[in-house]
Amino acid sequence: MGNPNYNQDLSIVLCGAAGQGIQTVEALLTKSLKKSGFYVFATREYMSRVRGGVNSTTIRVSSKAVRAYVDRIDVLIPLSDQAVPHLKERISQNTLIIGEKRFIDVIPDLASEKIEISFEELSKSIGGKIYANIVALGAIMRLFKADNKILHSLLSEIFKSKGQEIIENNIKASDIGYETAESLIKSNILKKEVEIQKNPEVTDDYIIDGTQAIGLGAIAGGCNFACFYPMAPSTGIGTFLAQHALDFDIIVDQSEDEISVINKALGASYAGARAFISTAGGGFSLMSEGISLAGMTELPLVIVVGMRPGPATGMPTRTCQEDIELVLYSGAGFFPKVIFAPGSIEDAFSLTQRAFNITQQYHVPVFILPDQYLVDSYYNINSLNLDSLVINKNLIKTDSSYERYRFTESGISPRGVPGYGEGLVDADSHTHNEKGEITEDPIIRKKTVQKRFKKLGLLRKIALPPEFIGNENFKYLVISWGSNYYLIKEALEMLYRDDVGFLFFRQIYPVHKAAFDYLIKAEIKISIEQNPTGQFGKLLENETHINMNHRILKHSGYTFSVEEIHDKLKKVIEGDENIE
Repeated sequence: MGNPNYNQDLSIVLCGAAGQGIQTVEALLTKSLKKSGFYVFATREYMSRVRGGVNSTTIRVSSKAVRAYVDRIDVLIPLSDQAVPHLKERISQNTLIIGEKRFIDVIPDLASEKIEISFEELSKSIGGKIYANIVALGAIMRLFKADNKILHSLLSEIFKSKGQEIIENNIKASDIGYETAESLIKSNILKKEVEIQKNPEVTDDYIIDGTQAIGLGAIAGGCNFACFYPMAPSTGIGTFLAQHALDFDIIVDQSEDEISVINKALGASYAGARAFISTAGGGFSLMSEGISLAGMTELPLVIVVGMRPGPATGMPTRTCQEDIELVLYSGAGFFPKVIFAPGSIEDAFSLTQRAFNITQQYHVPVFILPDQYLVDSYYNINSLNLDSLVINKNLIKTDSSYERYRFTESGISPRGVPGYGEGLVDADSHTHNEKGEITEDPIIRKKTVQKRFKKLGLLRKIALPPEFIGNENFKYLVISWGSNYYLIKEALEMLYRDDVGFLFFRQIYPVHKAAFDYLIKAEIKISIEQNPTGQFGKLLENETHINMNHRILKHSGYTFSVEEIHDKLKKVIEGDENIE
């Protein structure tokens, strides 16, 4: 195998049909390798179907922390005859394909290295081809010279409900795969072992995906009411919170539709709950009227909008960054909002936690925009940062003179909730006076709009500044947001130029004033996004009146790879206008 990074960083891909147990193998492999001392990163691409089709998981195993998807395949384990055709564009002469002959020879003239191991035949002695995936898993463990006893322990844990015989059969299957790979290495058929350096400190790390990180962030933010209707890629967030609802005193409601979801969440917020919604772009479209109601009634609400390609149903299990404008311009009229877009697992946790405090303090809807790539990717981390986890409640006990919408110098009215004090806590969808009574008085209307502008001014002051990476004496400035973070970071490391800076935005809106200073300094500004119109670049242009020079956009439903960003950036810098 000719990959020059083979002994430091290896990309292994498992590919087969839905229902073949790929996710089980993936989970066992990543946990086993992490416990063996390797850094791991994994991400999935899958079709919108319960069984059949072609799904794949890319797993990077490294001697250092890795956080991004690469096109490169060093080792491919095809588990169906559709796997190799599905991945042929990513397969090179340096790719080692291991598996059943009928799966690895689907494209006979494909330039790659092939080694036949009949996992199904080897599994017959145990009890049938149901164990073939575990045989393959054992072979991969030997390729990395990992301790197979770690896998034994995980197999015992995952299959404990199936009985001792099933556990023992799976352990036998892993041993057969391990021994088969051992014999191929000794006979020099499998010519290259993986020599990735291990780090014993990694063994105690946590493996967390984007879904879990957002759920944990909600818990850390004091969430006590969560409502959702299942819609990829956000369904897992609601189910994660449901699984832990009793542990953290959270009411979790899977409602009948998205209109019901937002109205229940607003009702809970009115009653004093720290309310949370998870949905996707199509589902959020049904919530627009409810968001407008949140703006008028000043009810705190945190909303996760998981992004997938649209319009309508679009591509339910694919990825994109298409929903900035949908969220930013949702609801009738003008009212302030805050929009976050996590670029990492750590961001997904901390921004969700932060969202709860902001919405409780400023009484505005706060949005979090992950995408399918982020929620379905995971890697090992040592810990989540708990240093700033303060839960701000910002509730007052009302008296008989209480006015829910009192005009104040700051624009923030004191918030009371029904039953906590003597005051009447009114809420109305119409324009209202300070008490909450309906009015069409133009003077009061003007004051309510001014109040919203005051809040927006405060939100601008606390906006997260963009993160700058690189040499301050840059000529080229790469601008991006969301899950592109680690993809671009690694691509820039490959590009190895000291005249390129990277400006990354975790907060989409309001835009921090520092953005202008970086943009005005750059000679060439390059926006990188996963949507067809460059939504964030346009937002920055509107906010700063500084235009982008180049846009690198992708909207296929598949994420950027590190290599793809590297190649496109290189073309821009070298003056090649044809970067499609």
